[in-house]
Amino acid sequence: MAIQWFPGHMNLTRKAIAERIKDIDVVIEVLDARLPGSSANPLLQELTGHKPRLKVLNKQDVADPARTVTWLDWYNAQPETRAVALDASEPTPTRRLIEACQLLSPGRGGMAKPMRVLICGVPNVGKSTLINSMSNKGQAKTGDEAGVTKLEQRIVLADDFYLWDTPGMLWPRISVEQSGYNLAVSGAVGRNAYDEELVALEFLRYAQRNYAPNLRERYKLTQTDAEIAALPDDELLEAVGRKRGAVMTGGRVNVQKAAEIVITDFRIHNLGRITLETPAEYEEWFTKGMELDALRQAKKDARAKPKKTGIRNRKPAAPSA
Repeated sequence: MAIQWFPGHMNLTRKAIAERIKDIDVVIEVLDARLPGSSANPLLQELTGHKPRLKVLNKQDVADPARTVTWLDWYNAQPETRAVALDASEPTPTRRLIEACQLLSPGRGGMAKPMRVLICGVPNVGKSTLINSMSNKGQAKTGDEAGVTKLEQRIVLADDFYLWDTPGMLWPRISVEQSGYNLAVSGAVGRNAYDEELVALEFLRYAQRNYAPNLRERYKLTQTDAEIAALPDDELLEAVGRKRGAVMTGGRVNVQKAAEIVITDFRIHNLGRITLETPAEYEEWFTKGMELDALRQAKKDARAKPKKTGIRNRKPAAPSA
């Protein structure tokens, strides 16, 4: 099941970024450190790719620390790009981000040439919370659901440092199927765009192979880590439901309730430090997604070609005498 979510206000955000980018020196893209590839917006890359970029892996305190290091190395190896990791425990991230922006655009600074920065990201990556911790003024609205920020905001962080905040934006078509599931379980996608049971099953399928100890500890499972990793995902979801009391009359598990429990536990960090992808995994998913997109487009183009009627053009018959 492909997950797609691109409400109308996101199209307005795309147009606003395309207009604003002409006057911007550095683009800060806030990523979710638990899904650093899936939360990177290819549409933002298209709109801002000619500008220096600072990738901020936010929520690093709830991500797998070893994988965060790997992702930082991966992003820092890209041209005109720097990457830093932040978390909620850092009270004043402003200086670190300002210094990183100055390294990316050393010709800007001072009242004559103030630094002009655009900050953007997909919904629910903690961008507004980060801005508020930087400005200490609570200027950006926050919430635990996608789509809280609706309008562009200009924020002054220093006399010579201007920050433009934009609403969270996805992209019109999520070509990488696994990215859709990862975005959904993280809360970056509106609730009406996905099926909770399918998202929970996809999450469990990945977590049982990579983070079985986290699942065993949280849900008090009696199986060994190897046994948890080998369970069919639907049986694992039922086991979680039984352990968490999602049982209906007759002893049947309320699978919908169990799925909601799993998704909520991930979002509020009850499952420990988990990262849902490595750079190598994401590149593999991305390649597969591009191949499927190319195949889909080829089929679309083939259907659009005019069909031959099988009737040859004939010269009009000569008039009779």
